[in-house]
Formats: sequence, structure tokens, C-alpha cells
Amino acid sequence: MRLTPHCRLLTFFLAWALAALMLTGCSQEPEDRLELIRERGSLIAVTRNTPTTFYQDRHGDTGLEFELAQRFAEHLGVDLDMRINSTLDELYASIAEPADQLDSADLAAAGLARNSARIDQVRYAQPYLHATPQVIYRRGNRQPSSLEDLYDKRIMVLAGSSLVTLLRELQESHPELVFEESEQVEVVDLLRLVNDNEIDHAVVYSNELVVNQAFYPAIHVGFDLGDARPIAWALPRGTENDTLAAAVDEFFQDIQANGTLDQLIERFYGHADVLDYVGARAFARHMQQRLPRFESLFREAGDQYGLDWRLLAAMGYQESLWDPDARSFTGVRGLMMLTLPTAQFVGVTNRIDSRQSIFGGARYLIWVRDQISADIPEPDRTWFAMAAYNVGLGHLNDARILTRNNGRDPDRWIDVKDHLPLLAKKEWYSQTRHGYARGSEPVHYVQNIRRYYDILQWVTQPPSESTQLPSGEYHSPGILEQLPQI
Repeated sequence: MRLTPHCRLLTFFLAWALAALMLTGCSQEPEDRLELIRERGSLIAVTRNTPTTFYQDRHGDTGLEFELAQRFAEHLGVDLDMRINSTLDELYASIAEPADQLDSADLAAAGLARNSARIDQVRYAQPYLHATPQVIYRRGNRQPSSLEDLYDKRIMVLAGSSLVTLLRELQESHPELVFEESEQVEVVDLLRLVNDNEIDHAVVYSNELVVNQAFYPAIHVGFDLGDARPIAWALPRGTENDTLAAAVDEFFQDIQANGTLDQLIERFYGHADVLDYVGARAFARHMQQRLPRFESLFREAGDQYGLDWRLLAAMGYQESLWDPDARSFTGVRGLMMLTLPTAQFVGVTNRIDSRQSIFGGARYLIWVRDQISADIPEPDRTWFAMAAYNVGLGHLNDARILTRNNGRDPDRWIDVKDHLPLLAKKEWYSQTRHGYARGSEPVHYVQNIRRYYDILQWVTQPPSESTQLPSGEYHSPGILEQLPQI
């Protein structure tokens, strides 16, 4: 039977309506983002690989943003899927993607200051921190005190950040103000460039400076570039009744009320997270007052595990200043500053028990050293083991790979120690498996222990030995000249 034009049109309409209905029925994706997260069973959070946001240390994943996102995921009863974006533009784009896109994220936990240029792209949650934009300069150079002092200077800022928006606004009244935006660096790189006199100034937020300044001793604040600005998570635009945004705000209200937020901010910003360069006089005093209490334990552990007891003692001093009750803001405890997982791994049940701590530290050092190729000669293999004890085997292996790729010997400490600090530079750590690390820390850690070890070797030699060799043949670090008589 031949259909009339009217019947054909009606048939087409019915077929179209049926197909639309079928497509609607097949699509089970919730319109609400919070419902989608719970159905998926995971929270997708994007972040930056920086010391103020998310990175790995010897204790595993850490960083203020990681800790906050982990707690929020637990609050929702789901797992955390933390992803790193290379640039801020990529990070914001992943938030703006529709929920059904593979690259779509539920939120950005990345230390973001509210940016007026992004308000059509994302929605900011309530702030959990405030930070001040600051102009940085190198000590010894002329301190800038106004925007006019920045004219004709080389200034760099992180591309895609709210600081770019701020500087562009300032250019309207100060057209002579010129600056560079870079996607190839992170804030730690900007501070290093100023510290090394490669650029004149950088503009960063005060919280990022606090965490990193001790690693770059020459940098200093020139002046504040305005008032403190809110730091907040970025969320998809959503709807006016966005339940994800409501859940985020409720979460921050809860952790602010119960003190968790203050504890986390104190943990990551309330301490200068640097190695303690204890003076020679303090070391000598501690040798006299503290070491005798633990010397027999160090000797016994050294004998049992085939280690020089003075090397163990030097590690103990670097870790805790030979304080059996020592505790860091990261939760490591005891004379050898063992983490809870490490203590459990080596059979330590009481981390503040000096004997258990010393023997546990020795066992862990031996275990770490056993993971490193026996083809590496001593003492380099031990220096590698101590670096891994501090920063983790993964980051040590990353540094060794960078060393090899740069044509140097990955089995020599003298070469690898030059490459560990590269793990704090985006151009290098972006090439590695384990990402950002404060690579200068294990270098200082090992070098400090070697210095303490040298001193302990010198001062513990029996008198009979010291008369058998000419004094000029002893290894006597310059630090010894400043030591009081023992």
C-alpha cells in the first residue's frame, strides 16, 4: 500500500519520537553531579604537582590539597582518583568538560585563587585559605617597593593563574608594566629563577613562598601586590541547586568547626619544612650530653646488622638530634623518626622505645640497601640507601634515570646528587614516573650525615690510634675547628 505524504510525515514523526524515547531510556547518567560521583564510586579531582598541593615523599602521597580531597572523598563514602594537569589552562578545561567526557573532573583541588577571568568557566567553592600576591626579588639587588620599580624589569608569572588577570588589570593604569607568562614552570621554578638571578622578579602567592623560601635563601618579598585573596576549590558550573557545591561547602564548614582544617594548615604551612642545620657547638654538646645514653644501642645494632655504629648514630642525630621522644608534624616518631607503616614493616611496636627505634631504623636501612643493586660499590650504595631512606626508592630511581639520560654515571653518588634537585623542577620531574620531590632534601640529608659521621669517627678513635698516624693524615672537616674541647 502506498502512503500519502501526510501518512509518511506522520510515520517519520512517530519513528523520530520512538528513537528519542529509546535514547532517553538508555541514558542512565544522573543529571546531578553528586549522584554521578556516588554511582561511580570515586571522586575525580584534578590538581598540580607542587609542594603546596600534591606530591609524593617517603611517606607516600601528601600535600594539603591531597589531604583535603582525600577527606572529602571519605566524607562522600567514595574513593579518590587524584589526577595531575600540566598547566592551569588544562586543569580549568577539565572542570568545564561535560560530566560524560573522559577528561572531565568533579573538582579542582589545586591551591587556586579565585580568578575573575574564570567565573564563566567554573564555580568556586567557599575559601579555605587566604593568600597575598607578592613581588619577589633577590637579596642584594635593589628592593622594589612600587609598580614603578618594576618597569624595564624581567618579571615572570605562572600562565593561566589569577595573577595574570591581576597584572593585566594593573597594566591599564601602568602600561609600562611588562611581564612574561610561562607554562613551562611551576612556582618553585619561579622562585629558583629569582634566587639564581636569572629573572628580576616573580609574582607568587604568600602561601607558596612560605613553603619554599627556605630552599631559596636569597629570595625576599619586595612588596605586596594588593590584599589577600581567597583560595578555593573550583567546581563545574552546575545549576543553582548544585548538590556537589553544597556538599563541598558543608564539608569545609565541618572541618573548620571541628579543627581539622586548622590542623592541616598548621601541618603544611605552620612549620618551615627544611633540614635543621644544627651548629657545631650544639652537635658537640649533644655528643657529650645525649650520645652516651644511646651509644651502646647503636654499637649493638651496628654489630647485628653489619653497619658502622657511628653511621647509625649520625643518622639518628640527623633524624631527631638523638631525642627518643621526637615527633614531626608528619607523624614520624622516635629517635630514628620512623613512620607508622615503616615501624610495622620492621616489627617495631613502640616507636619511642630507643632500642626498638634504633634497631628498626637499622633493619629498614638494610632493607632499603638490599633493594639497590649490589653492583654499586660502597660507600655509594650506602649513600643511595640513605637518600632513599629519606625521599623514597621511587624518587631515587627517577634521579638515577635522569643521571643516566644526561650522560653521567647513575651508580655514583657524586653524579646522582647533582640530579636529585632536578626533581623539584617541572621540566625534569614531568619526565619521571614518580613526579615532584624536594630533591635537595636527600642531598642535604646524606651530606649532613656524612659530616656527622666524619666527626664521630674522628672523636671516637682510641688514643693509641691517634698517636700512630701523623695528624695531617686524619680526615678533619673544617667544622672541627669550631668545636669546643671534648
